[in-house]
Amino acid sequence: MLALSVVIPVYNAAKTIESLCNTLIDLYSARFDLEIVLVNDYSRDSSDLICRRLHESYPQIITYIKLARNFGEHNAVMAGLNSASGELCVVMDDDFQNPPEEIGRLVEEIEKGYDVVYSDYAVKNDSMLRNMGSMVNDRMANIILHKPADLYLSSFKIMNRFLVSEIIRYTGPDPYIDAIILRSTANIGRLSVRHDERMHGRSGYTFTKLVSLWGNMVVSYSLIPLRIIGILGTVLAVYGVYMGADVVFDAFIPSYGELTDLETLTSVTAFFRGVQMLAISVVGEYIGRIYLALSRDPQFVVRERLSARRRSEAVMLRSVAGTVAEEIRAQSNE
Repeated sequence: MLALSVVIPVYNAAKTIESLCNTLIDLYSARFDLEIVLVNDYSRDSSDLICRRLHESYPQIITYIKLARNFGEHNAVMAGLNSASGELCVVMDDDFQNPPEEIGRLVEEIEKGYDVVYSDYAVKNDSMLRNMGSMVNDRMANIILHKPADLYLSSFKIMNRFLVSEIIRYTGPDPYIDAIILRSTANIGRLSVRHDERMHGRSGYTFTKLVSLWGNMVVSYSLIPLRIIGILGTVLAVYGVYMGADVVFDAFIPSYGELTDLETLTSVTAFFRGVQMLAISVVGEYIGRIYLALSRDPQFVVRERLSARRRSEAVMLRSVAGTVAEEIRAQSNE
């Protein structure tokens, strides 16, 4: 039986998470060796209590991870991926906007040989702010991450074990799952699925969080800002040379025109500022690469973990117990 893990980052989802887990279990527990990994990203409602109850109700299916503080969606997903053990792993939201019924179609699509299959939406039932933020994020990813223009980086996706193993090798403090995927594989599929309205509450993605996500993409997964500073420094240095040439022409060709003290000062300061910015950019290029490689701030801190005993593990334990029992009986007969 195919082992399927479903990772769900949970944040203030007390009204939806129990119904979502029950739906997943009803749909897929007979079809797959199902594992559901709930990662509570420091919810402020009763999500913790409900997730504990779910683990007690389904101890062979549900793993519950409680984080010590709010680390953000991508960090919570990383915590879940580090615990997921399935051959295939689905990542989905906790609010029913990703229909559980579509998981079966994602499984069928990834079995065609893809490393990851992203869901795509003909219609997105999000707020205008969220849709605008997604559009900006998509355009930035095209430039910064060299994402294919026709690929939408949805949070609802399915990955194989090879890709999950590559993703969790990343140990930097600010993981951006899609960036890691894009630099790990080009074997990417896409599938058009439904996108439903939120059943309760509103999106946790505020404008501030969207800006933070963009900043993380730009700074943590590219050196574009440093290169822009280098280009600007080069332009200012060229401008300083041009203004310096004016000073030289004024000194040797009086008819060329007399520069004011302000223009002379501007030419000198522009040149040296340009050289300084260029030098900072070059040094920053190396520092940026060292930062990307050596940063070791924690991605997440697990306060508590309630692990599920997978169905396959239970079968194996029963098999071992049966073998031991048979050996004991054989020895007693002797």
